[in-house]
Amino acid sequence: MDPNFVQGLHNLLLQSTSNDTNQLKAATAQLNTEYYKNPACISALAQILASSPEIAVRQLAAVEMRKRVAQKSGDLWMQLPQDVRSQIKDQLPVLILAEQEKLVRHSAARVIAAAASIELAAGTWPQLLPWLHQSCTSAQVAHREVAIFILFTVLESIVEGFQEHLQSFFKLFEGLLNDPESIEVRITTVRALGVIAQYIDSDDKVDIKSFQALLPGMIRILGQSIESGDEAGARQLFDVFETLLILEVPILGPHIAELASFLLQAGGNRNLDSEIRILALNALNWTVQYKKSKIQSQALAGAILEGLMPITTEPEPADSDDDAPCRSALRIIDGLATNLPPTQVFPALRTLISQYFSSPDANNRRGAMLALGVAVEGCSEFMTPLMSHIWPVIEAGLQDGDNSVRKATCIAVSCLCEWLEEECVAKHAVLVPVIMGLVHNPETQRSACTALDALLEISQDVIEQYLQLIMEQLAGLLDTAPIAVKTVVTGALGSAAHASKEKFLPYFQPTMNKLQHFLVLTGEGEETELRGIAMDAVGTFAEAVGVDVFRPYFADMMKQAFQGIEMGSARLRECSFLFFGVMARVFGEEFAPYLPSVVPPLLQSCKQAEHGEDNVSTFSNTDAAVAFASGSSPTNAISVTDDIDVNGNPQLEIEDVDLDKMLEVNSAIAVEKEIAADTIGTLFAATRDHFLPFVEPCALELSATDSLLEMVRTFYELSGAPDWAPGATVSVKELIGHSLKPLLEMYETEDHKTVVASLCLGLAETINKIGPAFIEGHLDVICSIAVQVLEQKALCQQDPDQDETEEAPEDQAEYDSVLISSAGDLVSSLANALGNDFAQAFSTFFPLISKYYKKNRSMGDRSSAIGCLAEIIAGMKASVTPSTEPLMDLFYRALSDPEPEVQSNACFAIGLLVEHSEIDLSPQYMHVLTALRPLFNVSPTDPSAKLNAKDNAAGAVSRLIIRNTAAVPLDQVLPVLIGSLPLKNDYLENRPVFRAIFHLFRTNPQSLLPFMDQLLAVFAHVLDPSGPEQIGDETGAELIALIGILNAEDPGRIQAAGLSAFTGA
Repeated sequence: MDPNFVQGLHNLLLQSTSNDTNQLKAATAQLNTEYYKNPACISALAQILASSPEIAVRQLAAVEMRKRVAQKSGDLWMQLPQDVRSQIKDQLPVLILAEQEKLVRHSAARVIAAAASIELAAGTWPQLLPWLHQSCTSAQVAHREVAIFILFTVLESIVEGFQEHLQSFFKLFEGLLNDPESIEVRITTVRALGVIAQYIDSDDKVDIKSFQALLPGMIRILGQSIESGDEAGARQLFDVFETLLILEVPILGPHIAELASFLLQAGGNRNLDSEIRILALNALNWTVQYKKSKIQSQALAGAILEGLMPITTEPEPADSDDDAPCRSALRIIDGLATNLPPTQVFPALRTLISQYFSSPDANNRRGAMLALGVAVEGCSEFMTPLMSHIWPVIEAGLQDGDNSVRKATCIAVSCLCEWLEEECVAKHAVLVPVIMGLVHNPETQRSACTALDALLEISQDVIEQYLQLIMEQLAGLLDTAPIAVKTVVTGALGSAAHASKEKFLPYFQPTMNKLQHFLVLTGEGEETELRGIAMDAVGTFAEAVGVDVFRPYFADMMKQAFQGIEMGSARLRECSFLFFGVMARVFGEEFAPYLPSVVPPLLQSCKQAEHGEDNVSTFSNTDAAVAFASGSSPTNAISVTDDIDVNGNPQLEIEDVDLDKMLEVNSAIAVEKEIAADTIGTLFAATRDHFLPFVEPCALELSATDSLLEMVRTFYELSGAPDWAPGATVSVKELIGHSLKPLLEMYETEDHKTVVASLCLGLAETINKIGPAFIEGHLDVICSIAVQVLEQKALCQQDPDQDETEEAPEDQAEYDSVLISSAGDLVSSLANALGNDFAQAFSTFFPLISKYYKKNRSMGDRSSAIGCLAEIIAGMKASVTPSTEPLMDLFYRALSDPEPEVQSNACFAIGLLVEHSEIDLSPQYMHVLTALRPLFNVSPTDPSAKLNAKDNAAGAVSRLIIRNTAAVPLDQVLPVLIGSLPLKNDYLENRPVFRAIFHLFRTNPQSLLPFMDQLLAVFAHVLDPSGPEQIGDETGAELIALIGILNAEDPGRIQAAGLSAFTGA
């Protein structure tokens, strides 16, 4: 080795450690051009690593040596002669054991790992593993620390070839987990086990069992690292357990209760540093997310909630972006509520909320309210019948003597409004005045405005009585409140406009005058948020007041939206995109001139890369400084190599990426892309033919989104295709071919249930719109998606801790029920498109759907099962005949279900079965009528589900009459049926009701004579032009023809009923 080469390299490395930027740049340039392309640099770096007196130089030599060994898949390393490589391989272990500096040892260990990844695969370093094993069991603690770290780094680098050594590793690691002298050895052993876990397959039962035997020791060592205050070690071990949690191999299964208990204890220990507690609670959150079947089967939710509630009472940071143990605890409560059956979560939580809310300590009461709020999303259906017990707690919270409790209650009200609309609107008389009072208290102002915003959003039917008060009081805050409060006030004004529609008109101009100042804000942070919310609100105003009133503001607001795109804020880009969609909906084809300016930024957003190296290569130097580690530690220093990628950019070392920051970047990009894609679909639907020049480029970018399906539906509408009939296809083939393939491929790899549910619903809507043409050539794949979801075997439903032959538990989370329901919608759309041709597929789907109607199933499952079968019958029509008997038995049972929503669907289903089956079901009429009779006993104040059931019962009776009038005792049935009219909730059931009335007028008019006055009043009600559309054009025309006939017989009676306008006279 030329000593001058070595010395020159040493000098440049020393120069590289200088703080002088110019010297650093010069040294880097010379190293890249004169040294790092020569394989001899590896030998020189090894010498420097062994001999330099400068710690910083040895450290830098180790870092650079690893890079040169790994460079271009080991190409530079393999250019060295065999004997030189052998010499370096022999020297490195000895050198590392002798090195006193820990950072240098670790960096040098990674050199061994880099060389091992090349040499072990080729079988040219057989002595490495025996040496590591020997050194790991050395009597010298320093040797054990070094050896286990080298082994850990080697395991990290080499993916294949270690499986046959696993049992010997387990035996070695069992001893190292109990190292009596060094916690460093114990921690690194756990890290090594975390790597080994990724080599184990689900079929390797022996290896799984061996690993599981070590888990109690691994948990114990995590505890030791926390107790010793080793935050860095604890972080590394939390990473290991989070890796184990997300693996598809059921390694943690038997120890989930122990792990959850440990994490809960650490998270609740107020003597520990907040950061450590948050790490423990985050790991517990992952445990709930990824091991929910074990949490469920072992009924751990109650104990976890008990441990979390004291943490919810701790102080919250002022900054909403700062994390804290209390926020982590609330996230876990949310996770329990959304991932587990509400039966396992809400009863236990309700007891705790009651206990904590009755405490004299305001912190306990605040914690109780926040816990209630986060639980609503996952338990809303379960909570509905319990709301009479929950409202007194909410009302007390809103009037609590402590501001923090009142703020927390406002947050809970916001959550309730989002998930339990009907129940919240029913309490408007209590909620609105109290919340308006809190709006005037500076301490509660912001939370109260947020609650008011949520309540107004759903208060269309009652807002008129509050509108003047709300607008006057909120408008004043736009002048005086702090920016953060102005933001939520602006949001509330938008909701007021949304709810009040044209009644907002008197307030439109004065409110616009106030908001226009916010639309030109250019500051960051709060100003950006206020500008974005103001843009959203203006869009809502436009929808409320309509085209003509808003037109004078249109051009200027579009200008502000375009400026928002240029300001470099993802939030403002999203708001501008949403605004474009709203303007297109409001102005329709009048929006078309803006398309050439609007579509390009939307497409540019859709083209952004979300993850992987694509993202890395597009980062600027500034981005790199923000998104990558600071370089304070040589193991994660920013390193731009001299290698060039395919785009001509210098490559960044992948381990240098700050993954948390990258995930934040990816998440923001994903949201922006989703909004951009949705906006494109909206623009096409609104501007129609004008959008056609943009269809092709947009379709290419929307390859896996619901927006693509919306484009297909719009394109079909514009194609002028005739209405399709079941089984007959019409063609929009090219776009269908482009859209369906990537969506079906996306399903295969999608592990988020909400995304799969959205896909099923999007496919169902498109199939119902386009018919058989959409599924031609893809029927088997679409059917298989529905089958997999209904069997709970889709990728997003798979649970590694559940045996493949094991049935999924009947009691499931409400979100799981939503997914099942969406698959049911997909099946019913297939039945609608295929008609009689669906008969064969029905034999597969019937048992899969009907199993969701069992007494242990949730109300949502039972209701959607019966509703889905009803919709399938509506599509199949007479081809349902072979299954008539089992369907009738199922529906008859459902009629006596305790929940009115299920009864309502059962009425609908029985009526359709009677109507379409070719089997005469009239012998069962009396049983059915007896079961239907109690559903007519309602009062106007009953819940809407009960009123809905009454309307569907009327529809079912009407279908029985149409199918076989002689089998119905009209003298008993008609007083009840006609007495239930007019229908108030489910106007679709007016179709069978009026078909029955027309049928009786034609075939048995005498039976209706006693009810003529009642019927004429019903006719006047459904034809009232000032009311909502209730019967449709076809039924309306037939009804008007009937009124004409009746007028010819008794014009005075028709005139008295107020129907003369419909006689043509």
